[in-house]
Amino acid sequence: MQQTIVVKIGSSSLTSDEGGLNRGKILFFASELARLHRHGWHVLLVTSGAVAAGFREMGYANRPKNVHEKQAAASVGQALLMQAYHEAFAAHQVGVAQILLTRSDFSNRKRIHNASMTIEELMRHSIIPIINENDTVAVDELKFGDNDTLSALVANLVRARHLVIITDTDGLYTEDPRKNVNAKRIDRVVEIDEAMYRMAGGSGSSVGTGGMRSKIEAARIAMRGGVPVFVGRVSEPGDLNLAVEGVGKGTYFDTSEHNLPMKKQWLGFHSLPQGRITVDLGAEAALVEGGRSLLPAGVKVVEGEFHPGDVVEVINEHEQVIGRGVVNYTPWQLQAVAGLSTDEVQKRIDVHRIEVIHRDEWITLAAPKHA
Repeated sequence: MQQTIVVKIGSSSLTSDEGGLNRGKILFFASELARLHRHGWHVLLVTSGAVAAGFREMGYANRPKNVHEKQAAASVGQALLMQAYHEAFAAHQVGVAQILLTRSDFSNRKRIHNASMTIEELMRHSIIPIINENDTVAVDELKFGDNDTLSALVANLVRARHLVIITDTDGLYTEDPRKNVNAKRIDRVVEIDEAMYRMAGGSGSSVGTGGMRSKIEAARIAMRGGVPVFVGRVSEPGDLNLAVEGVGKGTYFDTSEHNLPMKKQWLGFHSLPQGRITVDLGAEAALVEGGRSLLPAGVKVVEGEFHPGDVVEVINEHEQVIGRGVVNYTPWQLQAVAGLSTDEVQKRIDVHRIEVIHRDEWITLAAPKHA
């Protein structure tokens, strides 16, 4: 049985210093990916680079900053990007296909199911799907940004054996290696905590891990979905194969989780929560460590407007997100019985199910404290 690998390549790895596509780099990456393809892998490529490829064709002197200018540049650049990939892979007798996705595609269960079926059919015919964000229609509030998150969601969707995120840096360091020669590379990560995010720099930080924070977040999503991740450099022939074999130039994020079924994936990473519920310590332990349902007794605060069947986010007393689930109550019902025992709830209101969130309709997004 063929296994699937998802490879993400960012704009900086595909473009020249002056802007525009670097055909030599695309030829190199196509060669590396084609080698994996020949070795029996199902290969998916998540690529950036559309705006970088198109802004000079639009006549802009520099990469545009306004949304409508970036979207116009992307619409020109996407065609150029796919043409370059088509020609590069054709040299290895490998066919490619274009798939453009947005966050709203993932939040719609039918659309993402259709995308999944399309990807499966392409791979069945030995065609490499090349996936990018649909920059022409995506709005800033819902954008994937640098495609790191997109690559993690795609890896979960196809239940990939590996996710490889290619960067200009050979992995995660304890400090910025360009500023501190004593900085040490972290070879393996088994759990992502807040200290690791701080190590990578703030959101949007340009410190030497080169956007490493977003890559750590992508690794967290993929790991929760049962997909191990490599983040590092692929710059010489054979580097990608080494990365897959476990001896690459970068950091490995290991996971003991199993691949999530589609329903849990949608619930955890694609759905749009309509409200928020704060729970006490006992309910947090029951949900995160005990695999139990959320009962009204554990509810402390209810926020938002939602209906039974909607997805809500659940946070602990420290305002940390611990998971998501499908709620069985309206806000007013839940506020009326928050903190009460099951017997008291049944005396006060009439609900279809006593559980606020049943364990079958729940996904934990926080690591167990005593794991």
